[in-house]
Amino acid sequence: MVSWTGHVLPVVATIAVWFLATGLIAWADNRERRTFPLSLMLAGLAGVGGLVMVALTMKSATLWSVYASFAGAILIWSWHEITFLTGAITGPRREACPPNARGLERFFHAVSAIAWHEIALALSALGLISLSWDAPNQLGAMTFTLLLVMRLSTKIVIFFGVPNMNTEIFPPHLAYLKTYFGPRRMGIELFLAIAATSGLALWLGLIALNAPEGSAGAAGASLLFALAALGALEHLFLALPIRDGALWGWALPSRRAAN
Repeated sequence: MVSWTGHVLPVVATIAVWFLATGLIAWADNRERRTFPLSLMLAGLAGVGGLVMVALTMKSATLWSVYASFAGAILIWSWHEITFLTGAITGPRREACPPNARGLERFFHAVSAIAWHEIALALSALGLISLSWDAPNQLGAMTFTLLLVMRLSTKIVIFFGVPNMNTEIFPPHLAYLKTYFGPRRMGIELFLAIAATSGLALWLGLIALNAPEGSAGAAGASLLFALAALGALEHLFLALPIRDGALWGWALPSRRAAN
């Protein structure tokens, strides 16, 4: 049976966090570059705070600790997003893809453009998994790993090409990364990604519904379900002619030439 504390509230909370966190990150990364050091410092403090939250709550499987662990993982993820979108941590290649690059050459150029960021994400995921291994509350590690899987899936399908690539909130100083995007097409990769993410969301939703009503287990599974459902929705946005970037138009400052 669907309950407020075990199912509805976690979904509402996840949607609110997704909407506000994405907007704040877009706002920070589209400001003048002279503001980036402060943004990175504040994001770093938030990331450390998130790590502390995950560490302090992993031994507790109560309702509040599940929410706190989820919030901690989101803070760590947000720090990684800001380091990437400010250009602080991207990859060894910081230039456009050669126009004649094809196949494996284009793939290696694309990986080189974001390699350090991907390695940092993977190391963070492994660190959180190791930290909470066998702990009663592993939601922080699960949340971060789920975000990593969803983001990696998105990057892969964008590399191969999608029908609707909306770059409204993409910061201008990273415009060279757009040259690694594939052509506007509906390929099998996007079909498979939508099916896989939707299936994952459905599986997590069933786990949440089968957990004891109002329990920490139900809340944790519901938080993960909502996150996976949003990931599936973002994949769907890549296939449909929808300006999802308009959702965060309120967060974008007036853009100036990168300095």
